[in-house]
Amino acid sequence: MRHLHARTTRRRVVGGIAAGLLAAAGLAVPAAAAPAAGPAAPTLADGLALTPPMGFNNWNSTHCRAEFNESMVEGIADLFVEKGLKDAGYQYVNLDDCWALPSRDADGKLVPDPVRFPNGIKAVADYVHSKGLKLGIYTSAGTKTCNSAGFPGALGHEYSDAQQFADWGVDYLKYDNCNNQGVDAKLRYTTMRDALKATGRPIVYSICEWGQNKPWEWASDVGHLWRTTGDISDSWGSMLSILKQNLPLAPYAGPGHWNDPDMLEVGNGGMTDTEYRSHFSMWSVMAAPLLIGSDLRKASQATFDILDNKEVIAVDQDPLGKQGTVVSSEGGRWVVAKEMQDGSRAVALFNETGTAQHISTTAAAVGLPAARAYTQRDLWQHRSYNTAGTIAATVPAHGTVLVRVSADRKWAAHPPAVELGLDGSPLVEAGKAAALTSVVTDLGRTRAERVSVKLTGPDGWTVKATSRTTAKALPTGRSLRTGWSVTAPAGTPTGSYDLTLKASYRSPNGIRVDSALPLTASVVVPPPSGVSGLGDLPWLSATNGYGPVERNTSNGESAAGDGHPITVGGVVYGKGLGVHAESAVAFYTGKACETVTADVGVDDEKGAKGTVAFEVWADGTKVASTGVLTNAMPAQPLTADVTGAQVVRLVVTDGGDGIDSDHADWGDAQLSC
Repeated sequence: MRHLHARTTRRRVVGGIAAGLLAAAGLAVPAAAAPAAGPAAPTLADGLALTPPMGFNNWNSTHCRAEFNESMVEGIADLFVEKGLKDAGYQYVNLDDCWALPSRDADGKLVPDPVRFPNGIKAVADYVHSKGLKLGIYTSAGTKTCNSAGFPGALGHEYSDAQQFADWGVDYLKYDNCNNQGVDAKLRYTTMRDALKATGRPIVYSICEWGQNKPWEWASDVGHLWRTTGDISDSWGSMLSILKQNLPLAPYAGPGHWNDPDMLEVGNGGMTDTEYRSHFSMWSVMAAPLLIGSDLRKASQATFDILDNKEVIAVDQDPLGKQGTVVSSEGGRWVVAKEMQDGSRAVALFNETGTAQHISTTAAAVGLPAARAYTQRDLWQHRSYNTAGTIAATVPAHGTVLVRVSADRKWAAHPPAVELGLDGSPLVEAGKAAALTSVVTDLGRTRAERVSVKLTGPDGWTVKATSRTTAKALPTGRSLRTGWSVTAPAGTPTGSYDLTLKASYRSPNGIRVDSALPLTASVVVPPPSGVSGLGDLPWLSATNGYGPVERNTSNGESAAGDGHPITVGGVVYGKGLGVHAESAVAFYTGKACETVTADVGVDDEKGAKGTVAFEVWADGTKVASTGVLTNAMPAQPLTADVTGAQVVRLVVTDGGDGIDSDHADWGDAQLSC
């Protein structure tokens, strides 16, 4: 398992004991436990999971806390019906770890925890079924499950446990990978497949092997879905890392066999609504299972609005079953396109960076046939436009524009697609005017007429147009460019502030369109002259794979301020930055600085774990990088020439092997100006 941190609540313990020790311990080796019936590798052409499973799993919101119980599970089923989630396609209400007692009964049977589930699992299944929904359950392909309390796993008990699940009315099994005693993964998971089949009950089979043995290469006739990564956590860095690991696996997915990049975090509070929309959009484009991981009893309306977006869900649930593929990914500007059964393409314009970005592709590039024009449906705005073939948008930081584009002969009924954008860097020194330029571009085959544009800022800011704000008409590909002078009042604290760019126009057939692009301006202060420790300077933005970026200490765990002295290879640094891959920390340097220096490496707090790589970026250019560094290596000196850069970014990647205790240090990081 890729351990995100030392005290992970759900510890993944992969035993190194040989399979022979199972027999010595009185446990049947899986191969011997299977009855002699059926072919060795039957296909799973059973009609289950023909589209990615949709539902709920409690783990991300409750872990093993007492709030996970019969009342919660039944309450989720109620909300599926009351809130329209059932109608949107959500079907499975799944239990995760901690539902059982730590010991089997005298007959070797699993025993539901009588405090959490006083009426037993069958009663819960009956309740869920009465709502027209299905129940899922959890165990591990090991001697114990993943929680440290040591609940019984199914290794050596596959047929007995599978029959119990079937007798209770279970419809879905998540089968984890902890305490597996070193038994071959394919053998363990195939044994449970055969055990589930032997019950005669249709049960969707979710292989949670964390991608350790590349299950996408062998599990299409074993399970209906398989985890491709370690556990997700409720952070932008974690979601981004998992997304990047899952995207290349598109060829392995299809009806009845899906790549599973783990459950949804939407609504758990660790990301913004913009980031959660990206999470939901990208999981849908990847044809990933959509398993809600937040407690819907406490969810905001914004959370329900994301989870209940039926146009986005339709992308995930398209019966053709194609996972989206990467068209381009330059500079954190991603284009991912998914072929749909009706011949259209779902296209995600995804911005992984911390500032708004222009992201563009074409109908031809995403695989659509040549046509005079196309219909482009914005799946979050729920509006349709026509486009001459360019698919483009200025996408807010960490945002995703998700459209469905088709060669539709009725394209002219829709107004032209118009892109709003902003040229210039929205970095403002308080009391000084900053020059920005808005750009309104007609991407449609028809003209945008009576075009007007307006830029607004926070109360007290001065925002003045310095050139024309209207155009009589914009033909295809033409733009209205407007200069703006933006001034934050003297004394405005540093930080991010909202700007909004609004445009209004009409189509040739009189349809009025009002559109808005949310943007941010950052109030910055010039860097001090001389040499400064980066651990002491304000940053423009910071993202981190686990917990916050820490100043002058190591990353520690998930809480702020829980780091330790920065230590690499036994050498302690009093100053610097403690981060966790994937991480990016941006500093405003105002074209006044020359050099960044640091000693970089994996912090000692994770023992022998951790594999990372360090990069320094000057504006949009990588100016320094290391190779892959491990905990076994001493700190490496890193020097970067950042002369003339307005913004410097310190980036740490996972070294190409996914996030696994990737605690990284910028020891004694300094900026010379």
